Amino acid sequence: MKSLAELAAIRDKMKQGAAIGEDGNEKIRIVVGLATCGVAAGARPVFDAIAEELKNQNVTNAAVSQTGCIGRCTLEPIVDVIAPGKDIVTYVHVTADKIPQIISSHIKEGVPVMEYTICAYE
Repeated sequence: MKSLAELAAIRDKMKQGAAIGEDGNEKIRIVVGLATCGVAAGARPVFDAIAEELKNQNVTNAAVSQTGCIGRCTLEPIVDVIAPGKDIVTYVHVTADKIPQIISSHIKEGVPVMEYTICAYE
């Protein structure tokens, strides 16, 4: 790498790879809030469980990433599932043991696990 332009090109390529699957379709984004409040509530094991479960269930059309504060600290750990062309689904009070069901039902089958969502909580 010899220039800022090269670095920018690498960054853009990596961003593209994370958002687009091998089949050329946009991936489902699974976003975990890992600000201080999320980490304190147990979001790190949730993030790790998602990454592991995506591998275990051979899911290639989704990618997990982290973000800062999602804004509802009392509901942490919070996980947003952002599927192309669909509404964002927000899961609250997520624990690692809920992840296999969320991956199999929501990510693989397209059916959100409503009892874990913010709608069910409120």
